[in-house]
Amino acid sequence: MSKITNYILIIASCLFVGCHSHHDEAHEHEHEHEAVLQLTGYSEHWEVYAEADPMIAGKEGCVLAHFTRLEDFKPLTKGPVTLVFTVAGKSVRVTADSLEQPGIIDFDVTAPAVGTGTLTFYVEGDTVIIRDVPVCKDEEAAHETAEAREVKSANGVTFTKEQSWKVDFATDLCRSEPFGQVVKAMAQISSSQGDEQIITAKSSGIVLVSNSNVLVGQAVSSGQALFTVESGELADNNLAVRVQEAASEYSRAKSEYERKKELAKDKIVSESDLNRAKSEFEAAEAAYNNYRRNFSNGKTSLRSPMGGFIKQIFVQNGQYVEAGQPVASVSKNKNLLIQANVQPKYYALLSNIATANFNINGTVYSLEDLQGKVVSYGHSTDASNPQIPVIFQISNTVDLLPGAYVDTYIRTQSETPAVTVPKSALVEEMGSFFVFVQLTPELFEKREVETGVTDGIRTEIRSGLQGGERVVSRGAILVKLAQASGKLDPHAGHHH
Repeated sequence: MSKITNYILIIASCLFVGCHSHHDEAHEHEHEHEAVLQLTGYSEHWEVYAEADPMIAGKEGCVLAHFTRLEDFKPLTKGPVTLVFTVAGKSVRVTADSLEQPGIIDFDVTAPAVGTGTLTFYVEGDTVIIRDVPVCKDEEAAHETAEAREVKSANGVTFTKEQSWKVDFATDLCRSEPFGQVVKAMAQISSSQGDEQIITAKSSGIVLVSNSNVLVGQAVSSGQALFTVESGELADNNLAVRVQEAASEYSRAKSEYERKKELAKDKIVSESDLNRAKSEFEAAEAAYNNYRRNFSNGKTSLRSPMGGFIKQIFVQNGQYVEAGQPVASVSKNKNLLIQANVQPKYYALLSNIATANFNINGTVYSLEDLQGKVVSYGHSTDASNPQIPVIFQISNTVDLLPGAYVDTYIRTQSETPAVTVPKSALVEEMGSFFVFVQLTPELFEKREVETGVTDGIRTEIRSGLQGGERVVSRGAILVKLAQASGKLDPHAGHHH
């Protein structure tokens, strides 16, 4: 079943549940519509959308409040929640210890005076304030005020909080922010210089794998033995013979030095002869200790220089290697380099890089997300590589794979502000782009926009939106499907 089919089924299910649960109420009032006060407030962590009866001083009214956590746009799950209604310096307080259903609390509150009031909600240690709440002296004035303030749109789409809580949905603000030029380029991930080391053969011989677990991708610890190099069966360049020669030379040089040191006491040996014997002894001792430390029974042990994983193995078991030949590479895979190759026409922009975003397997990460920085960029090209390398260093916090290719969006600094929205907010139809602008948290207006450049996360909007407007940033396709399935009563799913 396709993703679009799943979306259609979700929308159909949400619409059916929302309509069916209030069928009798909708039928009873099908020829009348009572205006309600539509009130919205935000804090750092919460969205509160309330539908309130027209407020009359001294008369009890209902405030049906919907609480949405902005972190994941899911409903509040537990109380208590306190509502304080303040008008003309007078306040009333109502506390709900539990929820009627997730995200919804129905407060009964009496307006204390005529005027313009403030609703303050205290939820999970946070405060959400909704200002400019009208309170009238009589029912007629209250209903006229509510009707005048009612949010309507000929191109509006109703998508209730109950629906949005069931799906992957979110809204975000249009930002007016500096948004420079964007250079898109293909890039490749590689290990940084200090994050990878090569294991090389210390002597010539036959390389043997220490055990069957020496495989590409295998985790290793610092100092772990991975290979041995043997030369015992070689006629030439036999390691065992060279070890024996080093031992013999060490023994000879030591005896000679000790002999001359005794003779020097009686001035039989000159100072220069003694120094020469001492130098020969120290050199033989160093060579012998090196063999003894690294070679045993004609074998050389090759160990991992650091903890990490085996990135590559350059030889086969039983292969002959020369001293200094690479055998394997070990990588920590913690610090990585991303090299993007850009066209020379963008060279003048590279000294003014603000940030970069990377599309990795469909997920876009910013340079800040990856704790990264710009390392360098090239200042020349050649015939073999006519493009300019731009290199970023990042921390591998999301299990990136060295060698993989990624789409890179390099954004330059700018002082010119531009209106931007999340790229996911855009819906394409017949070559044109649209967004769903929030009029209330349950009513969205489909609006055509002209797009500019994108940095992979946010897209410039050249016309159609203003900074500060709120748009659907996740789930725009679901709102579009809701529009295609037919409009609901704006109050379907709610009660007063």
